Parts: sequence; C-alpha cells; structure tokens
Amino acid sequence: QVQLVESGGGSVQAGGSLRLSCTVSGSTYSRMYMGWFRQAPGQEREGVAAIYTHANATYYADSVKGRFTISQDSAMNTVYLQMNSLKPEDTAMYYCAADRFVGGSWYRAERYKHVGQGTQVTVSS
Repeated sequence: QVQLVESGGGSVQAGGSLRLSCTVSGSTYSRMYMGWFRQAPGQEREGVAAIYTHANATYYADSVKGRFTISQDSAMNTVYLQMNSLKPEDTAMYYCAADRFVGGSWYRAERYKHVGQGTQVTVSS
C-alpha cells in the first residue's frame, strides 16, 4: 500500500517562504511521477509542479514558475516543494500525488493513483 505523508504547511505573510515535504512509503520510489497539487475552496484541484524521479525532470505551472522549486532526496524517498515569494492567491490545501505513469499530463490530478492527506498553506497580505 503506497502512502504519501505531507508536511510543512503553515501561515506566512505575502513574500514569505515555505517548504513542503512529501515522503513515500510502500512502493519503489524510483520511476515515479510525484506531483504537487493545490485546491482552494470552491475551486478545482490545480497542478502546481511535478518531478519524474528517475530522470529528475521537473514540470511547473505557469503561475508558480520562478517562485516554486520541486526537488527530491531519493535516499529519503522524499519530494520537496520550496515556495518563495508567496502570494495570497497561493493560499490552498496542497496535496502530494504519485503514480508511475501519467500519460504526459502531469498537471491532471486524476492521472495520479495515490494522493496524500494534504497540508494547508495560508498566505496573508
């Protein structure tokens, strides 16, 4: 049973930074697409960033390019999302997701079989 455990959410002022972590257990970590998604109240779940662990290939939504960085520590089976220059519109529940194959659509939440419980990020102006 694959389990994803997120941590690192919290409340910050605009312009601040947070780092989210997602640790994978119960599955071989290599050759996985690991995605970060977010969902604000009343809105659809949005793809933020993803990484293909085998190739260390990274993908970003336009809204976070230059501000967010996804990275991994393969020895710890952990993926990170470093979020800098946070804006109030970044406020959402952030979810980690994993799957071996996402069909070229890393940004589509329905492509991922495994999803974590989420961690709240709140950015105040």
